Amino acid sequence: MFQHILVPTDLTERDRKAIEIAVEMAHCGSVKITLLHVVETIEDADTEDFRKFFKQLGTRAEAKLDLLIDRYRKDDLVIEKQVLLGRRVFEILNFAAHSGVDLIIMSSHRLDTDNFSEGWGTISFKVGVLSHCPVMLVK
Repeated sequence: MFQHILVPTDLTERDRKAIEIAVEMAHCGSVKITLLHVVETIEDADTEDFRKFFKQLGTRAEAKLDLLIDRYRKDDLVIEKQVLLGRRVFEILNFAAHSGVDLIIMSSHRLDTDNFSEGWGTISFKVGVLSHCPVMLVK
């Protein structure tokens, strides 16, 4: 059904369930999974010091993604990594639109039923509303 699943991750254990669901779905057919981490940049931070700093964050993120992917090497799955610099929502949506992604699986939090006005500005909500493809929010 799905050929390319994108799992945006902040590299914490919070995303473990989203990754596990993507892996389970990939076992059902020929599915590519891309783990994506976006290093949030600061607007107008174009000095050499900032470039070095963001590059270090990207290198560290790649190493953490390698560790995540290594957990599933024995499963003979196609899992790729991608680290991008920029604004998280924009980069997730842009990558999905230009990389043939047909499902995004990402972690989300439960909305507080006593205060519905909070939580609408989250990354997962924005991606869910703006994405060109289906989005599965994992709670």
